[in-house]
Amino acid sequence: MNRARIVVLTVAICAGGVAAYLASGSDNAPPPAAQVAQLPTVDVLVAKNDIGLGQTVKPEDVQWQTWPAATASATFIRRNERPEGVTQVTGSIARAPFIQGEPMRDQKLVKPEGSGFMAAILPTGMRAISTEISPETGAGGFILPNDRVDVLLTRRLKNPDQSGAAPDVITSEIILTNIRVLAIDQAPKEKDGQNAVVGKTVTLELNPSQTQTLSAARQSGTLSLALRSIVDVKMSEITLDDSAQKRDGVSIIRYGIPSSTAKAR
Repeated sequence: MNRARIVVLTVAICAGGVAAYLASGSDNAPPPAAQVAQLPTVDVLVAKNDIGLGQTVKPEDVQWQTWPAATASATFIRRNERPEGVTQVTGSIARAPFIQGEPMRDQKLVKPEGSGFMAAILPTGMRAISTEISPETGAGGFILPNDRVDVLLTRRLKNPDQSGAAPDVITSEIILTNIRVLAIDQAPKEKDGQNAVVGKTVTLELNPSQTQTLSAARQSGTLSLALRSIVDVKMSEITLDDSAQKRDGVSIIRYGIPSSTAKAR
């Protein structure tokens, strides 16, 4: 074999090796990244924490969260439509519970001035009942919502003596104690920093038994409200009953409703 053939053979072998190397390297190269479609999104106001039934919404209870626009309901509060959404829902009452991450919806909220506000703030088992008052029977107008009052009934008893020698007897008694005032007229909260609300109707928070007592008393005489000191209210929230303690139990009076709990041993 002459020298020229050897050179040609050597060049061919080298070229084949280079081609094989290049071919193997191209097989190991990662495929180009696939293009990911960018879905349109929208910022939605959601519950940052669990919000219970009847709870007042605070600014720290909500936050903006990015949602796919295709799955965002028209009832959701969107930042592009309502940039002041956090401020708008602050102070509202939850008519239904919210779980963490659930979008906020106006249908599940009620404003303090809304028609459903009273039902939202009433505790379980309590009733809201209204009765007429006047400045003379309502502590001169110094009673505000969330104050505590005693309800007095004043009656004039006719003199049974037909001769009229003795005057009629006027009696007064406290029929309800430590009652929460829900509203004066249509003002369920203090507005514009005013110190008093002089109204003609007061709405009280009562349990069913107290509701019956008040309804009967309205037909028997004149009702008056006696404003309680805020110090008295705080001291009366938890009161121990001596007789209950002797029975190894504790009687707790909270907002005028007694309940019993067993004493720990």
